[in-house]
Amino acid sequence: MKQIIISDTTLCKAGSTYTFKEKIEIARQLERLKVDVIELPEIQNGKTDILLVRTLSSFVKNSILSVAVGVTPDSLENALQALSGASRPRIRVEVPLSPVGMEYQSHKKPPKMLEFISAAVSSAKQGCADVEFCAVDATRAEPEFLKTAVETALSAGATSISLCDSAAEMLPDDFAAFAAGIKEQCSVPVTVCCDDKNGLACASAILAVRAGVDGVKTSVDGTCVSLETFADMIKNCGNTYGFSSSVRVTELHRGIGQIRWIAGNSKSEKPSLAVPSANDESIRLDKSDDQTAVTVAVKKLGYELSEEDNARVYEEFLRVADRKTVGAKELDAVVASVALQVPPSYKLKSYVINNGNIISASAQITLERDGKELPGICMGDGPMDAAFKAVEQIIGHHYELDDFQIQSVTEGKEAVGSALVKLRSNGKLYSGNGISTDIVGAGIRAYINAVNKIVYEEA
Repeated sequence: MKQIIISDTTLCKAGSTYTFKEKIEIARQLERLKVDVIELPEIQNGKTDILLVRTLSSFVKNSILSVAVGVTPDSLENALQALSGASRPRIRVEVPLSPVGMEYQSHKKPPKMLEFISAAVSSAKQGCADVEFCAVDATRAEPEFLKTAVETALSAGATSISLCDSAAEMLPDDFAAFAAGIKEQCSVPVTVCCDDKNGLACASAILAVRAGVDGVKTSVDGTCVSLETFADMIKNCGNTYGFSSSVRVTELHRGIGQIRWIAGNSKSEKPSLAVPSANDESIRLDKSDDQTAVTVAVKKLGYELSEEDNARVYEEFLRVADRKTVGAKELDAVVASVALQVPPSYKLKSYVINNGNIISASAQITLERDGKELPGICMGDGPMDAAFKAVEQIIGHHYELDDFQIQSVTEGKEAVGSALVKLRSNGKLYSGNGISTDIVGAGIRAYINAVNKIVYEEA
């Protein structure tokens, strides 16, 4: 049975306004769904984007992490630096090959473009064993030039090829024949990306797979093949036509629902991790307040942030303030969501909570640090107290719990809980946020998130 490679491009969506935390949660869901490749855009903000990729590298172990590179040497250097800790890193060299694209986007004539492809793929190959060459407008390229460009990339060391029909100008059977023609000259996997302007992206992709290509680029509510629709198609038709994928179909709709919820809040500019407004008269901010006023309010809450984190907090504050007055608890949630985002020192592996009205609450938690599993078992006055004590037992340190908040942020029996934990260490306040369909799990994740910030900064 043929195994279809599934690459997801949700985090590359043009114009998306995902926060740092939202990007992490989307990637976490994609990893759980076991997509083969999680694609990330070119690194623009060196410091923040590199930190994001490094954070994703800490928990994305099964999927390939693919980062695009541009035309500058700095772009490749940043991508390699960001992927240095990834279990399965990939560099993605994306170039236009149509006459118009080369002329107006890259400002290169065909001979110069071939030289660039050879140099870019060769340079990427020196730092990363897995290099993908992507023709972003393959269907509009001159056929012979496309074949030459692909041969050039393969000669330079490309380990996979991607063909994109960004104009959606081919009908499914024609596109399948087009992709099969390129596949015949390649000894490496070939992936297709089809735009859904005409509603035919899934049909084009599956016919291309039947014609010989190896993989398909998908997204959640993006402009290309729908991950949900394509995975359902594989589930429904796979046995009949002899193809399958690694996507976990039993968790598909739930996982995509979580991603859509995050994306929906970003699109509507609602903070996905905000908590209800509190009756705190000491802090009342609205969108007319400038960054200085917000920074003063953050300090009033007890936080000492860097200039970069204060800028992130203000940017997120504007999204919240556009819809409502911002009080102390909303500002707390903003700080927890976007400030001091760090690679995790401790990761939650598992937890078991026992609780009832005739037994004492107990928590058995296992964390991971530097590849080593660390277990802890404690009893407490309720499930959260037991869980927090178990974490303290594992890390060997007690931190003052300044505040703990939890709420439901979606509706229904599988509602998502959002937790906010504020810990104090050496007089300084650190906040952590966690989300889960299990409110205890959300609280544990929020606590560990705050602990990781303390450990990172004190180290």
